Amino acid sequence: MNDLFDLSGKVAVITGASRGLGQGMAIGLAKAGADIIAVASHVDNAVETVEKISALGRKAIALGCRQDSATEVKQLVEDSIAAFGQVDILVNNAGTIRRAPAEDFSDEDWDVVMETNINGVFRLSRGIGKHMLARGNGKIINIASLLSFSGGITVPAYAASKGAVMQLTKALANEWAAKGLNVNAIAPGYFATDNTEALRADEERNALISARIPAGRWGNPEDLAGAAVFLASKASDYVNGHIMLVDGGWMAR
Repeated sequence: MNDLFDLSGKVAVITGASRGLGQGMAIGLAKAGADIIAVASHVDNAVETVEKISALGRKAIALGCRQDSATEVKQLVEDSIAAFGQVDILVNNAGTIRRAPAEDFSDEDWDVVMETNINGVFRLSRGIGKHMLARGNGKIINIASLLSFSGGITVPAYAASKGAVMQLTKALANEWAAKGLNVNAIAPGYFATDNTEALRADEERNALISARIPAGRWGNPEDLAGAAVFLASKASDYVNGHIMLVDGGWMAR
């Protein structure tokens, strides 16, 4: 059974790997045996993640890429493949959020969120996907959200982008499943990260959110590691176009 989850000899690219959910998944994949390409908006920001993975005895490098830049995403694809000669796993985790009432939400904020959260995800999936298709195998894991299912409050661009991530996951799975690629997504619930700092600081919102989580707590980055390893491993070879909720039971209530 352990062989199903063994990632030895695999190379994983994880975007947004400097901290939070991205770092937690990168470390989880490394513990399962994968070598890691940790990607952050600036290469220096991923150094801590590389150091933690190297301490586990795995190979790891840091690469910089602003996901809202088509040029930098193209370069990331080339550099990732050149680094180890292959990419077996892609985790599209990098994302951003802007908060404002819909009637006041600016075009600039809308464009930044959409470029990062969906356009960048498509460009990177397209580039790494071509490499995987040529090899006849690969695992792509997109990071969706509870807001792939609901609209949220004062985050219209984020909700729209994460709805698009869910549909892109299904569209790519439809095209690539028969060609040896598995494309799936994880939809995290409420996790204690920088993105949710404002919510956790709002005592009323924090209390309302916490009361709805059956598990009785907000998630921690390491809570995503198991889901990431499953979707990156042989154990998920017949899982395609699936959106896996890791939310402490939020959507069940």
